[in-house]
Amino acid sequence: MPTSRKKSKQILDRKRPRKGSGGRAKIAEALKFLLRDKEFQAITTAKIAETSGVSEALIYRYFGDKRGLLHQVLRDFLGDYLDHLESELENVKGTVKKLRMIIRSHLNLFETNRVLAKILLLEVRNYPGYFESESYEQVRRYSRMIMEILRKGVSSGDIKKGIPHKAIRQAMLGGIEHTCMPKIVFRQSYSPDIMADELCKILFCGILKQKEKKN
Repeated sequence: MPTSRKKSKQILDRKRPRKGSGGRAKIAEALKFLLRDKEFQAITTAKIAETSGVSEALIYRYFGDKRGLLHQVLRDFLGDYLDHLESELENVKGTVKKLRMIIRSHLNLFETNRVLAKILLLEVRNYPGYFESESYEQVRRYSRMIMEILRKGVSSGDIKKGIPHKAIRQAMLGGIEHTCMPKIVFRQSYSPDIMADELCKILFCGILKQKEKKN
């Protein structure tokens, strides 16, 4: 299955900045740690510096400001995640299996990395600069990956023609986020497998009975 719980936790969800890590890494890990219990706006650069064990000046030197640090953390994580996902998708045959892998992997990512889910769903999108950042470019890379699978699915006959690819992608990503958003906000656990199965049934099979489809 894509992106194992152990691997995804290692990427983002460390408890404390490691001793001996470089200053840049310590700062990034300090922000991840603080975001577990606090809103981004409530976290000061002074607190990040205290938690990381480096000077506050280094935050501005490496990242420009606190939001630049947030975007860097998101960019680095998404880059690693997408590299891993692309590698796994190469070993999967069939449009439906590829799409299900993406859906399950995305849901598993948010379940096992609540800090990342919080950053991506709640912290960055209300800031216009995010859509011009390198972290958003990784999101666009993810969208292009899905669109390519959909295009190939139509060419192979797995997906019927006439449905706009963008509409399918938006339904897929919107379904993922709205399915798990309440769990993220209220800090409740969920099963990525069950949620993926439910969402795939709706996306791939629809909601109408056969006779209603004919009508």
